[in-house]
Amino acid sequence: MAQHDYDLTIRARRAVAGDEERAVEIGVREGRIAAVAALGAGLDADRTVDLADDEVLLPGLVDSHVHVNEPGRTEWEGFATATRAAAAGGVTTIVDMPLNSVPPTTTVEGLHVKRDVARDQVAVDVGFWGGAVPENTGPRTSDELRALHEEGVYGFKSFLSPSGVDEFGHLSPEEYRAAVAAIGAFGGMIIVHAEDPRVLEAAPPAQGRTYASFLASRPDEAEHAAIRLVIDTARATGTRSHILHLSTATALPLIKEAKDDGVPLTVETCPHYLTIAAEEVPAGATQFKCCPPIRGAANRDVLWRALGEGLIDCVVSDHSPSTPDLKELGTGDFGTAWGGVSGLQVGFPAVWTEARTRGYALSDVVRWMARRPAEIAGVRGKGRLEVGYDADFAVVAPDASTRIDAATLQHKHPLSAYDGRELTGVVRQAWLRGAPVDPQRPRGRLLRR
Repeated sequence: MAQHDYDLTIRARRAVAGDEERAVEIGVREGRIAAVAALGAGLDADRTVDLADDEVLLPGLVDSHVHVNEPGRTEWEGFATATRAAAAGGVTTIVDMPLNSVPPTTTVEGLHVKRDVARDQVAVDVGFWGGAVPENTGPRTSDELRALHEEGVYGFKSFLSPSGVDEFGHLSPEEYRAAVAAIGAFGGMIIVHAEDPRVLEAAPPAQGRTYASFLASRPDEAEHAAIRLVIDTARATGTRSHILHLSTATALPLIKEAKDDGVPLTVETCPHYLTIAAEEVPAGATQFKCCPPIRGAANRDVLWRALGEGLIDCVVSDHSPSTPDLKELGTGDFGTAWGGVSGLQVGFPAVWTEARTRGYALSDVVRWMARRPAEIAGVRGKGRLEVGYDADFAVVAPDASTRIDAATLQHKHPLSAYDGRELTGVVRQAWLRGAPVDPQRPRGRLLRR
């Protein structure tokens, strides 16, 4: 029997390889990309797959902000359903947040518990963030952070305001500075939910079905004040710092000044901040509630400009589901409903629908949703169609459209802020290490930094 050069060749008339779209043949060997050649090169393989004329080959997307919630709150989501939703959305790698699971990933023991329950049920590759909380940031407990780092977490999530769950406390400014110093000492990274509790406490409380009431309860200044603390601490310590889910464009001048000064700072935003405006949220529609909140259309336009200019580094889902009863669907009360948007599966079409109308290319979306999340989190071998990278692919039909039906999504609960929206860009298939993802035969791996 003849020996072929590759296990698999994928031929695509359109692919985002490097920073451009071109016609390629991808040669795969032992689950990794071994060759990227011009279409027509005739790479010799055991198996050859030709994409359809309307399909584009992308690197598998990387979502570094996902709340899986298992164990402890598996009724909210879970590794099986979350990773199936990821694959259906072209996401082949997720990094799981340290809450809202019980126990949270704030100790090595908690990390081991989470890995044990995730193993053998993940359809895509999964990495883990650790958590910095009051219990592990003091002078006697900061060794726990180092131990988590050595166990392979990608960095440490912290809250500067209450997280919404009792077992994951927020850090005071003094505790935050101590945590950042400890994490910087071993070369780690801090990722921050940046809202200031003093500003939130002074704001009028949200109540009732009016979205404007909720928006007023989470003012822009809450993000400003917390981001100032993040920047000042990063400037003083040199510790890599990442601002999570930026929602307010009015904080961008602070961020630009810090980046121009060389402060080790990166910033993410989310599809819902880029594709939904406060003016569009109906009364009582608590599926749109998240913290920080979706702001106005003018704010959204400025976020897009910052993303295009590279001031905002990446786009990730902040998939934060709960059971429907916690969303107070019956009353529509924004004051008492759980805050979180379920968007893991629909992130790509949501962003691409808006991006193409603003003149951006698929290569831009790949940079925001694959390459940069992988680079920032430090997930090796992901997010690029380049030799040496994992053969993780998303096959998409960028001109096809679909109307989102929450009942058909792979998330555990049929609840979505995108329900009923017509979106452009259909994910046809996800591949993991050179094989199509099969949710019935999960073969995802648990990743370490």
